[in-house]
Amino acid sequence: MKRLLLAIASLVLVCSLLLYYVPGSCQHDTTETPTATVEGAILNLYGTDPYTLDPALAGDATSNEYILQIFSGLVCLDDNLEPVPDIAKDWQISDDGLAYTFELRQDVFFHDGKQVTAYDFKYSWERACNPATGSQTAATYLGDIVGVDEVLAGESEEISGVEVIDDYTIQVALKEPCSYFLYKLTYATGFVVDEENVAEGSGWWHQPNGTGPFKLWRWDEGSRLVLERNDYYDPASSFISVDFVVYSLWAGVQMNLYETGEIDVAAVGMAYIDKVTDEGGDFYQELTVVSEMSLTYIGFNCSEAPFDDPNIRKAFSMAIDKEKLVSLALRDTVTKADGILPLDMPGYNEDLTGIEYDVEGALALIAASEYGDVANLPTITITTGGWGGLISSELEAVINEWRINLGVEVEVRQLESEQFLYSLMEEKDQMFYWGWIADYPHPQDFLEVLFNSSSENNIGEYSNPEVDALLELAGAELDGESSLAIYQQVEQMLIDDAACIPLWFGGNYVLTKPYVSGYSLNPLGIASLSEVSIVK
Repeated sequence: MKRLLLAIASLVLVCSLLLYYVPGSCQHDTTETPTATVEGAILNLYGTDPYTLDPALAGDATSNEYILQIFSGLVCLDDNLEPVPDIAKDWQISDDGLAYTFELRQDVFFHDGKQVTAYDFKYSWERACNPATGSQTAATYLGDIVGVDEVLAGESEEISGVEVIDDYTIQVALKEPCSYFLYKLTYATGFVVDEENVAEGSGWWHQPNGTGPFKLWRWDEGSRLVLERNDYYDPASSFISVDFVVYSLWAGVQMNLYETGEIDVAAVGMAYIDKVTDEGGDFYQELTVVSEMSLTYIGFNCSEAPFDDPNIRKAFSMAIDKEKLVSLALRDTVTKADGILPLDMPGYNEDLTGIEYDVEGALALIAASEYGDVANLPTITITTGGWGGLISSELEAVINEWRINLGVEVEVRQLESEQFLYSLMEEKDQMFYWGWIADYPHPQDFLEVLFNSSSENNIGEYSNPEVDALLELAGAELDGESSLAIYQQVEQMLIDDAACIPLWFGGNYVLTKPYVSGYSLNPLGIASLSEVSIVK
């Protein structure tokens, strides 16, 4: 949901990350629980503290889960994951693809009842690009707009390519045609924020004044986060049925909470897969399995030895038996990845040629390299997130493959989760264990965002001028089939060059109580809570 979706796609590692939070105090001045003060429909969910509720700063899946309920933008994704109007009611695109004119609805209000105008969007985007804001996503999601580079560099305070025509019309000029520009605006960086709210100080997002279907009612860090229905939201749409969404933060094992009726929806961890997939069991009828547009992979630091050598990258890739990894360590709950684009992603290439498991070939590549033998390789460390030295069983399995098949000992360096998610570029070692979930269903969100030489999310610092040129060509190509063909060519080049080691594409196993209707995760891992109803 990217969102910059920095995510760890493994079921086990997700569970370990959920046990970390930043202590602090952040709460609404109401002192009673919603169940004690409110009559109405309450959806009870498991949750963890967001790292931020500032749309300009959010680059992780957890924060975006809440932001997507509290804030909104010009466009959003529909059930088919296509851009559709949200705060914008319509738009026109110039024949050359360089100018977008958005006409805003006049019935959209912030949570405090203040009307949203085109000026609010201009302010929000310029704030996101201002270096003082510290956004790690602004260049990625707004960088196609004329003048954004100058604001990011501190050379201007205004985005020259954003012009307010009147209170409800905004025109955006692009540097080049961009076939996925509307998709980018569905990410949180492009959402509107209230200038007066932001002016309250650095902690303004503890009491955000958004425009989304829910508003923040209360947040007790480490305990509970409560969203309340926004009665100002989209009067033209159907009525929002849920009055409150109560997230129990860090409350324990989701399966246990679900069984005791403390939460209405539960993500199923690896330890309970057999229990919920038993067709004769108590939970099978409440189980939904949803494929996810996500990739878990091993990233290389391509700028330093030994992985500046593509043959060493290939050798480490060839030494992993991914079929065994998926079958034994992950119980076939995910799908082996030969390429980078997930199964349901437009442009997914069934004919892509992956790097096969070949231990003898891997050792031959190392022998033919400047190192000559594995004994001459420098010390190799892989960076991962978590706490207490505990790593996931699947990462342990990968490291063991290298140990057995190559005779290489790989050390592990663990970072606290927030540092891992937001500071990995500076903190990475020779390798890193990483995951990415689509912010929108377009191959650019994986291939360009992760591997373009100038991308702020190219953590491995992979650089290939031919790949960069083809990515630029694919993005500017407005014919869909031609564009996807170029992206497929790029993906094959990245695999041939071992730019990373794709491990698996993710999936979600979710339990939902029978009295909850309308709750469903889409392939981006997002549930639209405004469509949920409770019937007990």
